[in-house]
Amino acid sequence: MGEAPPRPYNTGVYMRILVVEDEKKVASLLKMGLQEESYAVDVSYDGEEGGVLAETNPYDLIILDIMLPKKSGLSVLLGLRDKGINTPVLLLTARGTVEDKVEGLNAGADDYLSKPFMFSELLARVRSLLRRG
Repeated sequence: MGEAPPRPYNTGVYMRILVVEDEKKVASLLKMGLQEESYAVDVSYDGEEGGVLAETNPYDLIILDIMLPKKSGLSVLLGLRDKGINTPVLLLTARGTVEDKVEGLNAGADDYLSKPFMFSELLARVRSLLRRG
């Protein structure tokens, strides 16, 4: 028995996720996989644009790489938190030391997943974060 897709809001709009990832292949796979799970997905390939999108659009979750062109993911995250934007953020990055994780979580991330990762684990973390909201 498969899992039910995420429930739409009363307006009929499905949960929106912003993926900020500079590796286009990874971003494409994330977008495709999340859309197959009935999420609406926007993608940005750099921190500057990703930050603007996150500040100006209502997202239910942001999946954010740390090492991004133009502006780091940690800078984007700190900027969002400074502006009072409390959208759940899942950091998805190749930086996987304990120190990196502590830094990301202390900066305001809600979860942290190191690359390489299994999509099933990412999806479980996405669902967990969305349930909190």
